Amino acid sequence: MSRASRLFLIFGPGLLVAATGVGAGDLATASFAGAKLGMSVLWAVLWGAGIKFVLSEGLTRFQLVTGRTLLEGVARQWGRPLLVVFLVYFLAWSFLVSTALMSGCGAAALAILPLGEPTTDKIIYGIVHSILGVFLVRFGGYRLFEKLMRFCIAFMFVVVMVTAVLLLKDIPAFLQGLFIPTIPATGSDGVQWTVALMGGVGGTVTILCYGYWIREERREKVEDLGVCRIDLLVGYLVTALFGVAMVVIGTAAKVEGRGVGLIVTLAGVLEEELGTVGKWAFLLGAWGAIASSLLGVWQSVPYLFADIWRFLQGGEKANVAVDTNSRPYRYYLYGFATIPAVGLWIGFVHVQKLYAILGAMFLPLLSIVLLLLNGRSLGKAYRNRPLTVVVLGLTLCFFLLSFWFVVS
Repeated sequence: MSRASRLFLIFGPGLLVAATGVGAGDLATASFAGAKLGMSVLWAVLWGAGIKFVLSEGLTRFQLVTGRTLLEGVARQWGRPLLVVFLVYFLAWSFLVSTALMSGCGAAALAILPLGEPTTDKIIYGIVHSILGVFLVRFGGYRLFEKLMRFCIAFMFVVVMVTAVLLLKDIPAFLQGLFIPTIPATGSDGVQWTVALMGGVGGTVTILCYGYWIREERREKVEDLGVCRIDLLVGYLVTALFGVAMVVIGTAAKVEGRGVGLIVTLAGVLEEELGTVGKWAFLLGAWGAIASSLLGVWQSVPYLFADIWRFLQGGEKANVAVDTNSRPYRYYLYGFATIPAVGLWIGFVHVQKLYAILGAMFLPLLSIVLLLLNGRSLGKAYRNRPLTVVVLGLTLCFFLLSFWFVVS
């Protein structure tokens, strides 16, 4: 086994989290936010990635100590009715994230190989990507999924980082945006895009999928917590760098408000800077980012439904891996990959914004759960530390105040 392969065994699930969250959240949301608000919101990317690390570490700690997924912990602590409430939210989120990913894949493929009428092409490409994703998940298994994601994240990371470095002109504004938190005075729209940016960086509900991926890697004991922390740290570092790069690119390119316009405009800017090679490298990198996110979500989200369904049906045995051949997993995958296709007729930027904001609503809820479960359900050695409590509390306050501002 090569050194790179051994490292991926350690960092694999964390990089899967990065690849899954990056395509859907960072490429589109960060580009639109950068175009609308500039580099002044770079701090939101760092905060978003940092928050996701703390949340992911908390659910991983709970799972390795108790032998139960976080969803099992919620059901045992507060009963099945709360799990039903989450299921309703989960179904709405699933529809939006599936539509956004199909639309994003369609836009990226259309930018690479236009066939005819753009709107129709985007819909056809989106559906084809969804069907291909189902095929790879069902017949390739976790190991094929892992290998494909390994290649995609390496390629898209290099392309996007090089692109951002070449487009970055204003270093003082870049540093100020990273370290001085500000939101441009654009009314509620500025707050909405900032919240969407923090919510989109590194995924939202898909954070829960890390627990299922580490089970696939046979990390089931509390002694594995140290490896998981390093794994998550690397994954969210990659996520933060990618998110920062996409805000820089969006700021420089002044992205149009349409999905196809996003990819085409960014590619055009690169063609001016690097010529044809730069243009096509970015197009392929953008496609790889969104396609890898689609594949990651298609593979992981049915885990959540299958776990919810198992517990609602009375399955309470701890430390049981989800069977990817079970009916709940397969049927949810098929429905998840087909029904939301009706949303392809909605504008991409509107779907992306709605899905990112709806996903961000999950973060304060997850913060509350981790504050309560990891504050009293674990042994003294594994309970939340004071710094963790502070971060979770600030996360809860920030998002609640942001939502109040947006609504009012």
